[in-house]
Amino acid sequence: DKALEHIKNGIDINTANQKGNTALHIAALAGQEQVVTELVNYGANVNAQSQKGFTPLYMAAQENHLEVVKFLLENGANQSIPTESNLSNSIPSSLIQTRCVSILFRSHKPLSLHLSTPPPRVNLSSNCLLCVLQDGFTPLAVALQQGHENVVALLINYGTKGKDELTPLHCAARNGHVRIIEILLDHGAPIQAKTKNGLSPIHMAAQGDHMDCVKQLLQYNAEIDDITLDHLTPLHVAAHCGHHRMAKVLLDKGAKPNSRALNGFTPLHIACKKNHMRVMDLLLKHSASLEAVTESGLTPLHVASFMGHLNIVKILLQKGASPSASNVQTELGKTLSNPNSTTTAGHTPLHIAAREGHVQTIRILLDMEAQQTKMTKKGFTPLHVASKYGKVDVAELLLERGANPNAAGKNGLTPLHVAVHHNNLDVVNLLVSKGGSPHSAARNGYTALHIASKQNQVEVANSLLQYGASANAESLQGVTPLHLASQEGRPDMVSLLISKQANVNLGNKSGLTPLHLVAQEGHVGIADILVKQGASVYAATRMGYTPLHVACHYGNIKMVKFLLQQQANVNSKTRLGYTPLHQAAQQGHTDIVTLLLKHGAQPNETTTNGTSALAIAKRLGYISVIDVLKLVTEETVSMKHRMSFPETVDEILDVSEDEGKRNFFNLIYAFLFSCNRNYSPAIPRIPRVSPETQHTPLPLPKEYDEDSLIPSSPATETSDNVSPVASPIHTGFLVSFMVDARGGSMRGSRHNGLRVIIPPRTCAAPTRITCRLVKPQKLTSPPPLVEGEGLASRIISLGPAGMQFLGPVIVEIPHFAALGRGDRELVVLRSENGSVWKEHRNRYGDEVLETILNGMDEDLESQEELGKKRIRRIISTDFPLYFAVVSRVQQESDLIGPEGGSLTSKLVPMVQATFPETAVTKRVRLGLQAQPVPDELVAKLLGNQANFSPVVTVEPRRRKFHRPIGLRIPLPPSWRESPRDSGEGDTTSLRLLCSVIGGTAPAQWEDITGTTKLIYANDCASFTTNVSARFWLADCPRTAEAVTFANLLYRELSAVPYMAKFVVFAKMNELREGRLRCYCMTDDKMDKTLEQHENFTEVARSRDIEVMEGMPLHLECSGNLVPVRKATQQPRCFSFQAFRDNRLPVSVKVRDSSKEPTGFLSFLRKSTKYEDSQHVLCNLNITMPPCIKVKLTKLAYIDKTH
Repeated sequence: DKALEHIKNGIDINTANQKGNTALHIAALAGQEQVVTELVNYGANVNAQSQKGFTPLYMAAQENHLEVVKFLLENGANQSIPTESNLSNSIPSSLIQTRCVSILFRSHKPLSLHLSTPPPRVNLSSNCLLCVLQDGFTPLAVALQQGHENVVALLINYGTKGKDELTPLHCAARNGHVRIIEILLDHGAPIQAKTKNGLSPIHMAAQGDHMDCVKQLLQYNAEIDDITLDHLTPLHVAAHCGHHRMAKVLLDKGAKPNSRALNGFTPLHIACKKNHMRVMDLLLKHSASLEAVTESGLTPLHVASFMGHLNIVKILLQKGASPSASNVQTELGKTLSNPNSTTTAGHTPLHIAAREGHVQTIRILLDMEAQQTKMTKKGFTPLHVASKYGKVDVAELLLERGANPNAAGKNGLTPLHVAVHHNNLDVVNLLVSKGGSPHSAARNGYTALHIASKQNQVEVANSLLQYGASANAESLQGVTPLHLASQEGRPDMVSLLISKQANVNLGNKSGLTPLHLVAQEGHVGIADILVKQGASVYAATRMGYTPLHVACHYGNIKMVKFLLQQQANVNSKTRLGYTPLHQAAQQGHTDIVTLLLKHGAQPNETTTNGTSALAIAKRLGYISVIDVLKLVTEETVSMKHRMSFPETVDEILDVSEDEGKRNFFNLIYAFLFSCNRNYSPAIPRIPRVSPETQHTPLPLPKEYDEDSLIPSSPATETSDNVSPVASPIHTGFLVSFMVDARGGSMRGSRHNGLRVIIPPRTCAAPTRITCRLVKPQKLTSPPPLVEGEGLASRIISLGPAGMQFLGPVIVEIPHFAALGRGDRELVVLRSENGSVWKEHRNRYGDEVLETILNGMDEDLESQEELGKKRIRRIISTDFPLYFAVVSRVQQESDLIGPEGGSLTSKLVPMVQATFPETAVTKRVRLGLQAQPVPDELVAKLLGNQANFSPVVTVEPRRRKFHRPIGLRIPLPPSWRESPRDSGEGDTTSLRLLCSVIGGTAPAQWEDITGTTKLIYANDCASFTTNVSARFWLADCPRTAEAVTFANLLYRELSAVPYMAKFVVFAKMNELREGRLRCYCMTDDKMDKTLEQHENFTEVARSRDIEVMEGMPLHLECSGNLVPVRKATQQPRCFSFQAFRDNRLPVSVKVRDSSKEPTGFLSFLRKSTKYEDSQHVLCNLNITMPPCIKVKLTKLAYIDKTH
């Protein structure tokens, strides 16, 4: 009454207390129907919300005040208004590995469900009208939660509709409200309603173990084997949760015990995985199959063995499960177990238990006659697996039960090889003590000691030697452990092997001794050990190369000095007449040339083709080497000899066991011919042995006889030809492939090196992954590239664009960028829409790659190995529309804030940018780039007219700073050595140049010496600037020409280097006339050329050669082929443009028809006026194909025209 009195007296009825509750809230909560009626009649807001979002209707529904609820609804109460409590984080839960979500309410708070298996994360939509989601819960949700039947019936009449397709029936089934289920079904609720993830009400009831609800739903004809999107049935759910009684109800009602989920798991698999014994026993009584296999071939016994559930394993075996279950294709059609079956990868339960170290499980499996001799598809027995993973107890048990310690897999590797490779010392000691032979060799001839020596495992090697391993064991190619230890520069290992009578002068089949390998790598300390133990510095390979030849070729001057101190023959010759001086001159090692001359090297010695060291240096354009040699060399070489300048000596210096095949455990090495040089090296680099990373079948090694190592003719000795074989074939996707939660990895079939890896549990649903390489010119807005930047590969287009993964995925892209002068780097750009590009920054390093793979059996190479193969790895958690790999000059960057900071170049440490406090007002990313200027490039273009410092750039350019920033640049070399004056402005030869042009516009250099004060200290010049730009110091006595010289030099500096191939196609029109088509191409697409359709034949292909973007290329032809037209009539030149058809057509004729139609093509770069000779990029020998007259028959014509 008092309340009514206040109302009638005109009090503000919408006044709220501290919690936001109005009088209507309180009256509704208390069920005061009369007060509620009067308040509403006097204008109270029926949808007023408290601070937590509660409405009067919510409060009435919560307390089951039916009449109040009815009145409020009749007067406009909105039952869809959710609360504002941020409770969503504790609501969703997932079932097994599905995206199924259910919601449980208790006392106004959601009860979190136990996540027994980590699922993919599920994002629920907000504002669900039926259950608590991100924005709260509705009156109907509360009524369902509390079991208020009358209120539910009332609210249903007023209608509700959920957003996430969760119906009231789902909520009632999950909460076990049988009566409410009946009400909902009587009001027409769809019994097979599905959530977005495919959950039906019967799944909800099964998860909550509400048997009465399940029975109720079944009475209304609910589908007992209804499936989710992942094909999970209610029985799968009950098995996962361990609800024994629920499983019995479902089975009694006719549920199928062998229903398969999308990944092939049956309810029995799940029960075995979760260790629910009662459920498992119940399923077996209802004829659940012991031999059911998943998509990857796992039986329930595999799963239990992997999880180490001993009691489950015992029961399964007692029930007749195969201890060696295998062969998925066979098992799917059988009801009885095959004692020799495996997973798709060949793993038996014994393999899996051995990997996980479950000793008791293994004991039981062996008692049930599991076979120890069964091998995986990669050739491993259970003992191999235990040896790999260091499971000593397992290995000991297997050996006790008769495992063969010398069992050789398909590749010849024994358990001892595997244990040594993985540095499992305890397993090694166990194996050798139980009869494991240290003399056993893999198919390539490597013993366990070879592996230990390579990997510097001194304790393991010592143990092997104590058990009788031979320190002089030879592989098929004659490689000893000492070769490998020496190559790796391991003094302790080398000393150990020598102490066990390792022969320091033992050569492999090519004659390589350990000292040769040490000479290549520059390990002077190892060389000293070897020489003191009797290693000969005169040892020569079959082709006559001494360690001094090798050291000179690879520029290891300390090694050269050491060998000369040991009285190495400075004028020793190879079979082709090369001296160490020839090697040093060919590679441009001026300091070594000078050193050899001081020690008596004869500069006039010539090769068998009459070539002197000076001739080689001239041909290759090594100016500094020429300057040294021309003072001491008598040039008396005949014109006949001038026609042929040998660049290569085909001595195969190799410690490899096979050629061109894929590595096995990476114990087998591929021949790695150097492909990153402008000229073929005289000595192909001796490959290193990389550690094993995967179990790949061992290819048979290719044997070589001595004749195969000798050039067949002088022409082959001087040419850059490689065998014109087809590109390697790789299985993989053309444009797309399918992937699901199991993950997947595929390689591009059209592009060698292209790979996409989607690790397990990163893809929430079955998805088609697309991958295309796009030409930049096809894009409306290609990446904005500044001077000195260039695309290193075609742009990669990935799909679905914008897809978010649940974890990082990996994309590997082959590229064609050259390292240039060692001053370049690769960066990745990304574009979400094809118009805006930004730098993609990997948040993951190599150390977390194994974690990213999430157990996936994929071989991920190190960044160093990827660099050698020219492959760029990208790690991302989403797919943009495009990725682009860009080559640019190395740049350091960091976030600089108002507190200031500094950046220092790693490439040129003397270069530094200092940002004082408040130079910027907010944190921004700034970059510092220092590009060295090689002295030889300056000399080639400008002679001695000027000298330059590194080009220093502050990025982004044209940014104005609030306070001047400081820059420090090293002085030009000529100025540091002898400063000519100390004047300022126009009186000094030291000029400060600047280009403030930003974006993609070319640099415009200006001389700002007169307006900027320079401070000199420690061979550097320092100054301040308010604007970011490019800066350059030039020492130019002719000051007026400083900018002209800078522009000329910068054009060369900013040219982007690529690795390209020269390819020549030929076709004879007549007996003496033919046509050539010469290409300089980046990506290997010979089969796409027009020539393939015009009956041209590929006659020559070069190795990879460094070519600069925009470089003019010239062709010279000699031998028995001559151009039909003169160069003035048909210019024989073209410019190189990356990823475009750089084609040069040339008509030729045979000079002498009585001789073979062969010729010699030279591709040259235009020389400058300061160069003595033209710069030859590549020499190719060609032989014209026979002339074939093609007659077009009438039938062929009809076929062609139709």
